[in-house]
Parts: sequence; C-alpha cells; structure tokens
Amino acid sequence: MLSQFSYAEHPLRQRLNQEFHARPALPMEVPAVVSHMAFMHDGNSPADEKEHLSRLCNAGVCSFLESSDTHLILQAEKFTLRWERHTEFSSYSFSRPLAPGQSADIALTALDNSLPEWLGAIPGKLIVATHVELRSANEISPEAMIQRYAAGTRQTAAARISGGAAWVFSDFMYDRGFSRFVVIDESLTKRQAGRTVQRLVEIETYRTLAMLGLPIAKQVGSWLPGAETRLAEMMGRIVKTKNPEDEQQVLAELTQLAAEVEDSVARTTSRFAASRAYHSFVRQRIEELREERIPGLSIFSEFMQRRLLPAMNTCEAMARRQEDLSGRVVRSSQLLRTRVDIELEKQNRDQLQQMNKRVLLQLRLQQTVEHFSAVAITYYGSQLVKVVSYGVQEFVPGLSPEIAAAIAAPVIFILSQYGLHQMRHKLARDASSS
Repeated sequence: MLSQFSYAEHPLRQRLNQEFHARPALPMEVPAVVSHMAFMHDGNSPADEKEHLSRLCNAGVCSFLESSDTHLILQAEKFTLRWERHTEFSSYSFSRPLAPGQSADIALTALDNSLPEWLGAIPGKLIVATHVELRSANEISPEAMIQRYAAGTRQTAAARISGGAAWVFSDFMYDRGFSRFVVIDESLTKRQAGRTVQRLVEIETYRTLAMLGLPIAKQVGSWLPGAETRLAEMMGRIVKTKNPEDEQQVLAELTQLAAEVEDSVARTTSRFAASRAYHSFVRQRIEELREERIPGLSIFSEFMQRRLLPAMNTCEAMARRQEDLSGRVVRSSQLLRTRVDIELEKQNRDQLQQMNKRVLLQLRLQQTVEHFSAVAITYYGSQLVKVVSYGVQEFVPGLSPEIAAAIAAPVIFILSQYGLHQMRHKLARDASSS
C-alpha cells in the first residue's frame, strides 16, 4: 500500500525496524542442552569471526537460518549455533536436543566432540562459559533438585519462574571451566523455554562483564588516598604561602596532580560506565524471570545483591571519588591561580606606576629641552637678522642691526613656541589615530 505513494523514505527506516526485530529467542524443545561462551574481541574484526564461522560448514552440511554483520544462526547436523557480536565481546551459543530420559551428566554439553580444534581457534579471549541443562519435570523432579543443592556445600540460587511454569537452579561456580544452570520445565512453551535460556546466559554474561570494573576499582582505590593526601598538603601550603615563588611552585604541583587525576579518569570512566550498564542488564533479566522463592534457597535477585552489588558499589564509589577529587583539584587550582593573577596584577600596576613616573619625568625633560630649543632658535634667529641687517645697511640708511635683532628676537621666540606647540599636537593626533 505504501508503494502507491511517493513518500521520501528515511534511509534508516528499514534498518531500524530490522534491528527492532533482531535476535529473537529461538524456540527450544525439552529436554535440551545449551553451551554458551563469550569472547572479548581483543582487536578481532567481524570479518575474522565470520571467516572462522564459515569453517564450521567445511566438514559437513549446514544452513544459515539468519545472517547479518553482527548476528548469525547456523543449523548444523548435530547442533544449532547462534553467534552475536556486541560492542566489546562476541557470544557463541550452541544448543542441541536430548533424547527423553537421557541420563544427566556433568560432562553432558551442547559442544560437539568433533569441534575441539575449531573451538580452540575462536578469535578473542574467553570471558564467559556456561552450560544450561533444560529438563522436564517428568524426568527430574524439582524436589530432588532442591534436596541435592540443599545438601551440598555450595551456596545456591534457585527460584520458580514464569508464573510457576519452571524451576531454575545454579551455584555460579565453575566445573571444568563452565558454570551451570539447570532448568526444570513444568509447563513452558517452546518460545518460553527459549527466552528463559536466553535470559539465563545473558545473566551469566553480563554479571561477569560487570565484574571487570572491580579490579580497576581496586587499583584506583589504592592510588586515590595518596592523591587526596597530596591535595590536602597542597591546600595547607596555599594557606601559608607568602610570596609569588611559593605560589608558583604549588601551582605547578597542582597542575601535575590534575594531569594524573584526569589520566586516571580517562582510563577508567568507560570501564565503570560499562559495568554500570551490564549491572542494569543483569537486574533487568532477573526481573523478567518473575521469580518466586523456594524455601531454604536464595532467589537470583537476592544472590546477586549479596555477591554482585558490593562490587558494583565499589566501582561507583571509586568513580565518584575520582570525580570529586578532580573537582577539588580544579577548584584549588582556580583559587591559587586567582591569587597568582592578583599578585601579577599588583606587580603590573606597580610597574605601570613606575613607568608613568618615568614618562612624566621624560615629559618634563622634553618640555625643558623645548624651552631651551626655543631660546636657542631665538638667539640664532636674531643673530641671523643682525647679520642680514649689516648686509642691507648701505641700502637702507639709518637701519641699526642691533635694533633689528632686538625687534626680531620676541617675534622669533613666539613663532618657535607656536611651531613646537603645533608639532606636539600633530604627534598626539597621529598617536591617537594609530
């Protein structure tokens, strides 16, 4: 219907709608197993990962159910692989159905035994690895799982989810390098089962990635007290400084400390922001499970609150302390720079006053010289008139050179003063116009 009209379509319209519907949860049969791994990019490009993925089809028949630059679903003979590329990591989720009644074993995974070389060559560094075992309540009773985990020494998170349609258990500990979830299905649909598995692997992925900020927070925490102590000492010196040299030295040290703080902020801000975002994803995915408490066991939100929240609070505290220290350093620098500027302005004012005095002295000397110049001009001018009078005396009988010189002297003096006055005015006008 839209094609009948001549609308100018936004170039991103189709892409945004495709992104809105991208990465839906895959419907899953019960029983099934899922093996999920996430690898940090470590400089690898999407082309490197896509090229590695293509090798899966070299040894057998497979088909691509979905494929894009950042998302792929591959159906092989023994498993289904879902690959997604995110900002700083890529995830690989292998899934395969089980035969009803197939015995449970910790070695039971979705990873095909024929793939060890391919798995070992996945680009990047492994950061997350987890197995999800999806079973029917007819195979494994929830009560048996509760007794099994309650009798163990590990602390376990467990809950009824999706309005009582399933049970989930996990201790988040590693066995053979993988953590493990057990989902017991009572009345899940295929799509609900797929969404449940996707939420669980995302909880494991995002809680691990959120923890990446903790080592950095500890490093910052070991450096911050020394920087705060240095700032406090500098503030004490600012109060006691009495001369510009000391103020300049403290200002140089403050500038160095400001550079160190901003360097630390620049190196850690993105990691702390990522941890904050991943933590919000974990909370969101747990809320979507719609947990119901199992007596005697912790629910997932409670488990994360005890284990993950303190680490996230540490990251937040270190980020706030860094920002607070940065602001305090800036304020201290501004305060000291203001004092230095005031002192410089005072010195400049004193120098200007001295210059004004010198200029006034030079002006008086110049005026004195001008007066002497006028006297000298008058003297030499009158003498010139006297000499000329001697020359024309025989043509003008009765002309006295002395009287002519005497009459010419005041006229020459007045004219010389007028000329000097006009010259000063012209120089002043030229100076003001330039």
